[in-house]
Amino acid sequence: MSERIKIKVEDSVFSAEKGTPLVKALSGRTPGRKPMLAKSGGRLLDLSFPVEADMEVSLVYPDSPEALDVLRHSASHLLAHAVLDLYPETKTGIGPAVENGYYYDFLRETPFTPEDLEAIEKRMKEIASENIPLRRRVLDREDAVRLFREKGQDLKVELIREKGDSRVTVYEQGSFADFCLGPHVPFTGFLKHVKLLSVSGAYWKGDEKGRQLQRIYGAVFATKKELDDHLAFLEEAKKRDHRRLGIELDLYSTSEELGGGLILWHPKGARVRAVIEKYWHERHWEGGYDVLYTPHIGREVLWQTSGHLGFYKDSMYSPMDIDGQNYYLKPMNCPFHIQIYKSRLRSYRDLPLRWAELGTVYRYERSGTLHGLLRVRGFTQDDAHIICTPDQIEAEILRVLDFSISILAAFGFTDNKIELSVRDPGNPAKYCGTDDLWCRAEASLVKALEARGLAYERMEGEAVFYGPKIDIKIKDALGRLWQCTTIQFDFNMSERFGMTFIAEDGKEHRPFMVHRALLGSLERFFGILVEHYKGSFPVWLAPVQVIVLPIADRHDAYALELDAKLRAAGLRTQVDLSREKVNRKIREAEVQKVPLILIVGDREAANGTASLRVHSAGDKGEVQVAGFLEKVGELVKNKSLVVNL
Repeated sequence: MSERIKIKVEDSVFSAEKGTPLVKALSGRTPGRKPMLAKSGGRLLDLSFPVEADMEVSLVYPDSPEALDVLRHSASHLLAHAVLDLYPETKTGIGPAVENGYYYDFLRETPFTPEDLEAIEKRMKEIASENIPLRRRVLDREDAVRLFREKGQDLKVELIREKGDSRVTVYEQGSFADFCLGPHVPFTGFLKHVKLLSVSGAYWKGDEKGRQLQRIYGAVFATKKELDDHLAFLEEAKKRDHRRLGIELDLYSTSEELGGGLILWHPKGARVRAVIEKYWHERHWEGGYDVLYTPHIGREVLWQTSGHLGFYKDSMYSPMDIDGQNYYLKPMNCPFHIQIYKSRLRSYRDLPLRWAELGTVYRYERSGTLHGLLRVRGFTQDDAHIICTPDQIEAEILRVLDFSISILAAFGFTDNKIELSVRDPGNPAKYCGTDDLWCRAEASLVKALEARGLAYERMEGEAVFYGPKIDIKIKDALGRLWQCTTIQFDFNMSERFGMTFIAEDGKEHRPFMVHRALLGSLERFFGILVEHYKGSFPVWLAPVQVIVLPIADRHDAYALELDAKLRAAGLRTQVDLSREKVNRKIREAEVQKVPLILIVGDREAANGTASLRVHSAGDKGEVQVAGFLEKVGELVKNKSLVVNL
């Protein structure tokens, strides 16, 4: 008599023989819908998972949010299967799910072409239509090595040798096999809605000295509509790509001759940066901050004391020898601010100190990770450090939180996600500072968030070793989240550098120290702004706020006179004196996304007026110059995000 195992699925109770795969045990129990996975004890399980004991499971369907990563991972296997069917000499690397899809790395002498990607995608859909079951097998490591060696998959053998335990999990679908922990969809039929997107270079195991592979990226969704929506999103994101717009609008560039990840700001991009910096300085002075300037390099001993050479050396540039001593380009500004603090004795009467700097720092990033303005090697951080007594910390956290949210709103970012990163409660030994300090710091952050009624997500174990933090992620026009503001407690630096102040009791005490980056870095924030506004900056930020277009040569003098009045009013202007027809000038101004266009001809010159066009909104008729200047001045003063003229 076979052993029977009871399984509870949702509200139905039924029996199955021991060893029965879940997919068979569930057969006929879910009419009308096909489950993709099962979940038991918080763990996602393949439907090929064998029933070995009493268990309670819930079913996961393709439209469930937690199913998407499994769809993506399974689609990467489908991709590798199709590649090997078409190009059997190819060696397969790894194929994970990633944030917006999946990829798979391949070792192949011949580069994949766009035509190859079309053929691979077609084959993927054919395999999906065959509805091939995915089979999970657990093998002895040497049996798994033998299996992949017979298939000529040397990279898989290498991975199994490095990462595999004595027992190894392998997934098979038809003739294809992969070394993988799973879980996966039960049949390839769940993967009908796939799309291949691009191919790029990658290094085996991320080692730039290793073998060069080809990485194919793709997307997959449970329904055609979701896939179509995602492809439309990608198309819109492509139109907003700051790298393309940076060239089209002549904002910035990079140069291989100069070196990757180092930004050259062109005049128009530099104007926007100057506006951002001016606003940043004004708000900081109003907010009770003092502005600092510090060097770009520092002696080795400074970075030894700070701990950067111990924990961060791989991200620092090689030292330079100056007078027989090693100096390093700074990766961070905080040790310099601490040197200013320590330049004299501090009293509790001096605190709090709020010190801010637009400090350019340098960090080594691998060439494959560089991405326009968003991932660079030299960038300007809008750093600030708040140094205060323990009694002042709650008020200071609340102050910096309000300050940060207010400045982000001025740039059009009001829909934010806030995360509170705290210690891993199961591993307190990995953090510096006492339990009391951590509890006080976390309580201060929570109190500030709750005082403002701000919803936040608690991120257990996401704090860095030297303190808890608040991260503010801004949401752009496409709904993408970008990490910008960080409000970070630091128990480490003040201890390492021996920072003290004389308290009311006449004794030395350790101050509290908070790091705060608000925009993050000017380069990255500028890239986000370009994509958020699609290059069409609001008037207060636009590199050219107004362009004057004379219709004919005889109107040039009046156009230049008008331009002088605009400049005298503090506006950033341009005059198009080219001999192009006015319609061509208008088109070019629209392409350059100038928010306000003034056209002048005989009538306007005679009346002392101008005809106004607003970018993407068309003709607004004839305007009086004085009234126009007043209204534009209000737009700039109020940091208006839309044009109401």
